[in-house]
Amino acid sequence: MTTRDFHYDLPDELIASRPLADRSASRMMVIHRETGQIEHRQFLDLPSYLRADDLLVLNDTRVIPARVFSDDGKIELLCLDRLSPTEWRCLVRPGKKMRIGRTLTVGGTLGTVAETYDNGDRLIVWDGSIDLDQHGHLALPHYMGRDDESSDRERYQTVYAREEGAIAAPTAGLHFTPEMLACIDHAFLTLHVGVGTFRPVSAERPEEHIMHSERYMLTQETAGRVNRAGRVIAVGTTVTRVLEHLGRSRHDETPPGRIDLQDHRGETDIFIYPPYRFRAVDALLTNFHLPESTLIMLVSALAGRDLVLKAYREAVQQRYRFYSYGDCMLVL
Repeated sequence: MTTRDFHYDLPDELIASRPLADRSASRMMVIHRETGQIEHRQFLDLPSYLRADDLLVLNDTRVIPARVFSDDGKIELLCLDRLSPTEWRCLVRPGKKMRIGRTLTVGGTLGTVAETYDNGDRLIVWDGSIDLDQHGHLALPHYMGRDDESSDRERYQTVYAREEGAIAAPTAGLHFTPEMLACIDHAFLTLHVGVGTFRPVSAERPEEHIMHSERYMLTQETAGRVNRAGRVIAVGTTVTRVLEHLGRSRHDETPPGRIDLQDHRGETDIFIYPPYRFRAVDALLTNFHLPESTLIMLVSALAGRDLVLKAYREAVQQRYRFYSYGDCMLVL
């Protein structure tokens, strides 16, 4: 199986560069894995597909305005990780200008390149803290073809976001309203979405691709609810990756349950692609993803590549809205 096996053609006009006015007004494609049936519904129909013992698990990470420009406008930084208030690991453009010892200022605060990592990231040490709310911008995905606007500060954020640290939104959760959550049994975990989730697969074969680590947290209470659930429905690929990372690393297979009953905190670089045996997740609510991406590979591992690509072709024909601000898919 090659990376090219996960390709599909998408007209540019189907890329959702802006959100709908109503979060919950999105369309929802439903894929039934056992029968291969594909339905075209609305997101508001989601509760009708749920059973009494289902548990939806959502990612409560909060997107930070991590894109920063130097005061002279010549250098762009993407803050990947705030190691401390004055130490940032960053993507830097143009990187050639920012070798060790070079400086820049953001809002009058001086930053110095202290280290260059093997993958090209830089460690920037500042002489004071920087207010990202004032000086930062949301790092909207490039396919939106626009810079962030003030409205994105609220809309490119789930209504339940609370743990700051993500560069990008867990987009499957953008459809939910407080009213929808109130009628569905749900639990939270945290994975701070980083660039690793969205970096393209440049390798010819998926198994040669290297994922970057992302930080996660899941409480013992959520672990217990996951283990007691009839079906675990992951809201998004980020939730899937955390649960499968924990399911794969269980210390003892004897007790019933999907993951160890304890608080969990760490990093994961799990890359899920076909063939893969799911250990913790039974169903998935997700948006439509880029061709040849790690995300469409994950969905294909759950639903089968042929069925997923058939569904994507049908989504194009039915004029679904694609990517972060687009419509969603429920895989049962």
